[in-house]
Amino acid sequence: QVLLVESGGGLVQAGGSLRLSCAASGRTFSSSDMGWFRQAPGKEREFVAAISGRDGITYYADSVKGRFTISRDNAKNTVYLQMNSLNPEATAVYYCAARIAPPPWAYGSGWYLRGYDYWGQGTQVTVSS
Repeated sequence: QVLLVESGGGLVQAGGSLRLSCAASGRTFSSSDMGWFRQAPGKEREFVAAISGRDGITYYADSVKGRFTISRDNAKNTVYLQMNSLNPEATAVYYCAARIAPPPWAYGSGWYLRGYDYWGQGTQVTVSS
């Protein structure tokens, strides 16, 4: 069992920044793929960013490229999402997700969009105009 706990959400003005954190329990964090997703009111959950546990490569949704940065600290079992130049469209509940020690064949095209084993409870981000 893996527990993911997000923090760092809040209210920010447009153009501002926030850094989300996701603390993970368990000893397999360093080999786990980690992702951030978000769900705005009345919309489906969507992919935001991911970082591979295999090679550290990062992936981003087109809507956040150049403004958001995902990173991880394996010593702290924590993944971060630095969000800059926020706009009201970023208002959503942000969820951290983990894909635990996936096998080598689990890295096909678009692997980072699906197949996560564990999810956090979410943290609210609200961007005011």
